[in-house]
Formats: sequence, C-alpha cells, structure tokens
Amino acid sequence: MAGGKKLHERVALGRTAWMLADFVILLLLLALVARRAASLGERGGTWLAALVCEAWFAFVWILNMNGKWSPVRFDTYPENLSHRLEELPAVDMFVTTADPALEPPLITVNTVLSLLALDYPDVGKLACYVSDDGCSPVTCYALREAAKFASLWIPFCKRYDIGVRAPFMYFSSAPEVGTGTADHEFLESWALMKTEYEKLASRIENADEVSILRDGGEEFAEFIDAERGNHPTIVKVLWDNSKSKAGEGFPHLVYLSREKSPRHRHNFKAGAMNVLTRVSAVMTNAPIMLNVDCDMFANNPQVALHAMCLLLGFDDEIHSGFVQAPQKFYGGLKDDPFGNQMQVITKKIGGGLAGIQGTFYGGTGCFHRRKVIYGMPPPDTVKHETRGSPSYKELQAKFGSSKELIESSRNIISGDLLARPTVDISSRVEMAKQVGDCNYEAGTCWGQEIGWVYGSMTEDILTGQRIQAAGWESALLDTDPPAFLGCAPTGGPASLTQFKRWATGLLEILLSRNSPILSTIFKRLQLRQCLAYLIVDAWPVRAPFELCYALLGPFCLLTNQSFLPTASDEGFHIPAALFLTYNIYHLMEYKECGLSVRAWWNNHRMQRITSASAWLLAFLTVILKTLGLSETVFEVTRKESSTSSDGGAGTDDADPGLFTFDSAPVFIPVTALSVLNIVALTVAAWRAVVGTVAGVHGGPGVGEFMCCGWMVLCFWPFVRGLVSSGKYGIPWSVRVKAGLIVAAFVHLCTRN
Repeated sequence: MAGGKKLHERVALGRTAWMLADFVILLLLLALVARRAASLGERGGTWLAALVCEAWFAFVWILNMNGKWSPVRFDTYPENLSHRLEELPAVDMFVTTADPALEPPLITVNTVLSLLALDYPDVGKLACYVSDDGCSPVTCYALREAAKFASLWIPFCKRYDIGVRAPFMYFSSAPEVGTGTADHEFLESWALMKTEYEKLASRIENADEVSILRDGGEEFAEFIDAERGNHPTIVKVLWDNSKSKAGEGFPHLVYLSREKSPRHRHNFKAGAMNVLTRVSAVMTNAPIMLNVDCDMFANNPQVALHAMCLLLGFDDEIHSGFVQAPQKFYGGLKDDPFGNQMQVITKKIGGGLAGIQGTFYGGTGCFHRRKVIYGMPPPDTVKHETRGSPSYKELQAKFGSSKELIESSRNIISGDLLARPTVDISSRVEMAKQVGDCNYEAGTCWGQEIGWVYGSMTEDILTGQRIQAAGWESALLDTDPPAFLGCAPTGGPASLTQFKRWATGLLEILLSRNSPILSTIFKRLQLRQCLAYLIVDAWPVRAPFELCYALLGPFCLLTNQSFLPTASDEGFHIPAALFLTYNIYHLMEYKECGLSVRAWWNNHRMQRITSASAWLLAFLTVILKTLGLSETVFEVTRKESSTSSDGGAGTDDADPGLFTFDSAPVFIPVTALSVLNIVALTVAAWRAVVGTVAGVHGGPGVGEFMCCGWMVLCFWPFVRGLVSSGKYGIPWSVRVKAGLIVAAFVHLCTRN
C-alpha cells in the first residue's frame, strides 16, 4: 500500500500441465458423447440413457475446469502491521453450538480459550460471544469455569509464546525444552497449567444439569424453567474486560441463548448468527466479526493479524468483503477413509475460486465486515457518490425497533473502522435481550437483505453468494500453520448425515430465487463465479444421473444388452482411455497434495457412496419439499470430545476407519446397489459358463462386467457390512428393504 510496507501479496499459481490434462479429458468426454449420439439410431434405450448421463458428466467437468482454472494465493505479512497498530479495528468473535450431547461443552471451551488467547495489540478491542442453541446450563457453567481458567492460561500463553492455544491440543504432547534455568521455570509452569486444565476438564465432564440448577444459585436461575425449544433470551457477561486490572485482561466473554418458541421459526444456524450479530451490535459493535464453529479452534495465534493484512491491505476494500480461512482438520484418520477431510477440494477448488471473485464463505473460520453483513454495497463512485446517510425510519424498517441497534448500525454504515467498542457491556444486557427476541425480526430485513440469509440449510454458501452478488469479493486466508483446525466426523452415519445436510441446503439454493444463475443475470455475480457455485450446488443433482449410470451395468447384464462398445469395436478405446485418464488425473492431484494412493481410492469410493446415498436422499427431500409433501430437518453432526489430539480416532474401536451402520434410510440405496451388482455379476457369469445366450448379438461385453466389478469395489464397505454383525454390520431392517428393491428391479428387468 502507498505510504507503508505491503501487508499482503497476491501470487498467481501456474498450472499449464493441468490445463492440458483438463482439455484431454474434456475432449474424450465430448468424443464419447458424439460417438454415442451418432450411433443412437442403431441402439436401444440403454444408449439413450447413457448419452444423457455422459452429456451431464461433460457439463460437470466443464464446471470443475472453470473452478480450477486460475488459482492464486495470498501471502500475508503481519509483521508489517507494527507501524499501523492504531488502525487495527475491533473484532467480535462468534462461537456457535447447538446440542451439548452432540457437541460436548469441553469442545466449545477449548475453542473459546484459543480465541481469548489470540495475539492482538489491544485485547480491549476483542470480544467473544458464544451462542448456545441448546440452552444448556452445563454449557454456561463450562464457559464460566473457562473464564476463570483463562486468567491463568492466557498469561501463560503470552509469556512463553505458546503456538497452539487450545489446551487439549497443546497438552496432548510433552514440551521440548533444554536444561537451563528458564527451561526449568517453564516446565514448572507447564506442569501447573496442565494440572489446572485437567481439573477444568474434569469439572466440565462431570457436571450435570440437575446439580448445577440446584447449587448454582442466582446465576443459573434463568435456566430452571427453560426448555430447549421454549425459553426467553438469556445473556450473561462471563468476563467484562473493562473491569479488569491493567495487564490482566483478556477479551470480553458473553454467553447467549436466544429466545425460542414453538410458535416461531428459529431458522437454524442462520437465525443464531443474526441474533449474535444484533446482540454484539448493542454491546461492542466491532466493525469486524469472526465466526467459528464450536469445534474449530484457532490454531494460529496470529490469525487475526493475518486477516487484518487482507482487510486493510487492499487499496479498495471491495476485494475483501470477507476473509475466509480454508477448513482443515486435526487428528484425522489416516488416508481419510470417510472422504470428509476434503483436502484436495480445498486446495484445488478453493485456490481456483480465489482467482475469480473469491472463495466461498464456508460457515466457519471467516472474518466479516459488519457493514457487508448489513447489506451495504461495495464502494461505487458512479452509483453511490451522491447518496446520503439513511434516515432513522429507513434504518428502523431494516434493522428493527431497537434504538441502540439503529444507532450502532448508523456508526457501522458510516464506515468508521476505528470506532471504540462500548466500554461497559454489563450495562447493556437488557438491550441485548430485546434484540434476541423471537419476534424482533418481524417486518424487518433480517434474513433477507441483512445478516445471514434464510431459506437454506447451508446458510453459509447462501450468505456468501448474496455478498458476492452485491459486487463484493472475498480473500483466501491460508496461513502456515493453519488458521483454524476442527474435527472431521468419523463413522458412516456421521459422515453421510453431514453430506446429506449440505446437499439438501445446496439444492434449496439452486431451486430458489437465490439461485446463482439469477444472481448473475440480475445482480453482480460474475459468470465464472456463478459456474463455480454450480459445482457445489449441483451435488444433489448429480445423484440421479450417477444412479442411472450405475444401474446401466447390472441392467445390461440381467437383460443381455450392452451400453458400452465391445472390445472388438473401434469405439471401445474412447471409454477405456477416458476411464484411465480420469482416474490417473485425480490420483496425481492427490499425490501433488501429499496424499497417498489409498487416500485417493477412499475419496473416490466415498464419492460413489455419497452420491448414491446422501446426495440422492437430499435430492428426493428437496423435491418433496418443493411439492409441499415434506419439510427439511436440520441434523447436527456429532463431534468427538476434545480431550486428546486424535480428533476422535482414539476410541475403543479396533479400527475406527471401518464403516459403521445404523437403520437410517441413507444406507438403503447403496446396500441395494451392492446386492444388485453382485446378483448381476453372478447371473451373467452363470450365463457365460453354461452358454445359454451364446451367439446373441448385442449382448454385454467386458465393459459391462468391468462396470459392475468396479461398483462392487467402490461399495466394498457395504459388501463387508452384509456379512458382518454389530455396528459394523448392516441392520436387518436395511437389508430387507434393500432386498425388496433389488427383487423389484430384477423382476422388471426379466419380466419380458
């Protein structure tokens, strides 16, 4: 920047060889589609179905090519902020949790402690708000205890420049020190701090709601008659930095449980984020907001400074409407057996998006400009140079009736990044409760033009898209060490539940007035950015096409037909070359990202499984919702307790990488496909042995056998589940339903 050292550098990443490979695969796809179309008149319905599916696969490949085409990275230089410390704005940090059973309070406590201990020149400019949608006195108790521990933990971190400031992760390994006097003092402090953390963890893990309500006194009186889905707003200031002694302070800590009522929609996480935004606006009103999930702790203590390099380092703030850190995970299972760590997607697609209009908002690890969340357009001298400040009535219509919220929004809209936060936040609790009411948003723009957008279970993608459709861009914050780390779900049910929730929300966006296609036509979303959004929005739409293609193999083996050229056909080399090239391409992507061949296979296998299960059910769910026949239900993904660094891998399971099953409907389609492919291979092999269809023209060839065999390999966890017992075995209710589906399919195939 002019007048000082640069705070960041935008570096374009070359990928010429990858571009050539992109075109090779695209040409093979187009050649396959063209040859299929040319011979369509000579073939039956199987070739028409294959043509439609392969044309869709070519379209999906073009979307991915666009997303990966022009990757960039941003190198940040926080040391260059030393001469601009007075310019650093205040930051309100939001942590969201929804269920104390699925998201243990100790996880939330570690995340909160890591945020309270961030490096920032003036901790008076930081505030941490925890939204508890479970209205749990145990969570509130855990945070109160965490505030006491923070008075010891944060000075320890600052004194010894601790790198990882989530206690459970830091104490998971022994410190590396020498033999000097200073090292001896450090070891004594380390041992004392570890003991104190173990006491804290024990108190939290052994806490129970009954004893807290009985012995907690006045502090927990508001929880006594509260039900999870029916209670007034609860706001508690657990630490007020303004009342601390000089040198002993750490950021404000506020507990919030918004009002819930059976008569009002609560809009899931988007509703919680909007209440957090309003509550923080009347208490501290920082111009920058950071939001993280309860399991996503700050792994880099300088993450806020790195973010400021991007928020302050552009000549035009339009390029950093929000700053997003990629989601990365700690203690993940080796070789990613459930395909949910998404390392390659994060690097390849995330880096590519950074070169277009910016990476997507990922729902966690994101620094927002409050005025952008308030729906302010980016600077535009042509359209807005003569526009004056909005009137009180305009602000009231948008933000609601709270005078304090209206005044705070006026300050934010004026663009004053250096405004000091409110000093005495304890005096503003009643104001905070007012803006947390269920009916506060009635007749306002919250959830539409302002705040996190309602209408999708993936409120993060929808909100980020709204911001970029207004003309803002985003910046990718990929630091070393990673800015934030979270725990990936383990086991079959948790992984597929998460993918189903994502896919459901993404299809809701695609079919709504918030579709990226409409945002490109009528707003300022760039065409390439629209195509990039379609990569993820189309996940559930891929399910019926991939299911149809997966059924062609067994259908042809059962009916003695073909949908692929035979080995003697001159066109056989096209699908064969495409199969090899496509898989080698993706294998090389995994190798470039430092991952193993096994990790590539696990992710390839899981994509087939996810498409035929989570994506398929999400597709059906949204279609039924669109027809008014059902409602979508938000499902919280279980988090493993943060008491060790294994991220949940250190359980009692003999092999935590093995698939576990339950009776959820999500397992039925893949179980049916597994059985169907085995049946088809068996029937076709029997025919080949006994020669009952010898000499019949147009029968299945090696391609159909390879397709079914490949699908059996992809669905091997389910094949193994068919012969296993316990949680590693597929429940009989699922087997019976899958068996009925297979029987019906075989009957339809063979009735003629």
